[in-house]
Amino acid sequence: MTITSRRVSLALAAGISLIAVYLVGTTRSQDALAAAPTRAVSTSSAQTSTIAGVGGTGITVAGTSAVAGTPDTLRLDLSVVATGPSVKAALAKANGSADAVQKSLLGNGVARKDLQTSGLSITPTYTSTPGETARLTGYQVSESVTARLRELSRAGDAIGEAVQAGGNAVRVNGISLDLEDTGLLVSKARDKAFADAKAKAEQYAKAAGRSLGDVESIAENVASPSPIPFSMEPDAAKLSSSVPIQPGSQEVSVTVTVVFAMR
Repeated sequence: MTITSRRVSLALAAGISLIAVYLVGTTRSQDALAAAPTRAVSTSSAQTSTIAGVGGTGITVAGTSAVAGTPDTLRLDLSVVATGPSVKAALAKANGSADAVQKSLLGNGVARKDLQTSGLSITPTYTSTPGETARLTGYQVSESVTARLRELSRAGDAIGEAVQAGGNAVRVNGISLDLEDTGLLVSKARDKAFADAKAKAEQYAKAAGRSLGDVESIAENVASPSPIPFSMEPDAAKLSSSVPIQPGSQEVSVTVTVVFAMR
């Protein structure tokens, strides 16, 4: 091999080495970039709160109203309790008192559909002395009666007479006043609730420089009153012949959600 050929070979080898180093460096740089974490660039814009309906399809408002009425129904819960040496004897006593109570209520204007036997229990009774085994002495029978009195003006007399008819076996568990006929009150409350919603919508529309359009939708929620418990002396022997009843008042409330179009 001549000197010139040797020099050419060395030059080619050096060039190949440089190319290899360049390729290795480029590959490592690309791998490093791929392994580096990517930083997300986020942009944010301020949100603008607007009055419902401005620039949209409508305005949504809620209206409420409550209308008071006088309770029209009284619910009476009572029971008769009797004891006897046997189940038959105790049951006969309880039946006699319960029957007298029911007849008295029916005679004072309570409809049969509003009178219901709501419970019956029979339990043994025992007596015991220290150091001795408990001894069965008899049985106790309890019969429960529920009545709805719809003539409140007569309710006091009806309760007093029913208790007297049942005698000392009667236990008054409680009474409550309820407003069952709410149709007219709900109708009035609806009108007032809608008027309340419309007044609010007109105020918002005026403030926004717009005018109120047609009603697009209406949704309502009606809250009926719950029975009001009425405290009474549970001992029948202490009740007067007529129980004073003060019905007071109860409210029916309506909430409406109305969507009005905007012009």
